[in-house]
Amino acid sequence: MAETDEDLTIPRAAMNKMIKELLPHIRVANDARELILNCCTEFIHHISTEANDICNKLQKKTISAEHVLGALEALGFSSYKEEAEAVLKDCKAMAAKRRRQSTRLENLGIPEEELLRQQQELFAKARQEQAELEQQEWLQMQQAAQQQLQLQQQNSQTDNDEDDEY
Repeated sequence: MAETDEDLTIPRAAMNKMIKELLPHIRVANDARELILNCCTEFIHHISTEANDICNKLQKKTISAEHVLGALEALGFSSYKEEAEAVLKDCKAMAAKRRRQSTRLENLGIPEEELLRQQQELFAKARQEQAELEQQEWLQMQQAAQQQLQLQQQNSQTDNDEDDEY
């Protein structure tokens, strides 16, 4: 199914959250929210089209952050460029942090096969402990049932002895 221009919008929930965070003490009418949403969508479309043109002129196949920054400059939004560069720097730092975190497993010095073997051992141990626990519970239930049966037999015997006395 082909996407229409109406499908290419920022999710309303995200837009409402941004408005609420930026203007916490101000009520914004629904038609104003819709206008803001349309303006943002149009701005993104405008910038991405210009970035794509820059990308094509440089004979590249992928739009990079530099193409977007160039589009801001070319379209007269150079005042946004500094803030966009700061956001880009933050994004790169977060991506580098995620990459460092993903290699922690590799930095343990334990081969993946060994870690998998240890994990399997732990699972087997947990299954064994669970089975033992279930067996203990079953034995306790059997003992409780036996005690209950003995009590019933004793009560029945006592009732029979009392009946014999009369």
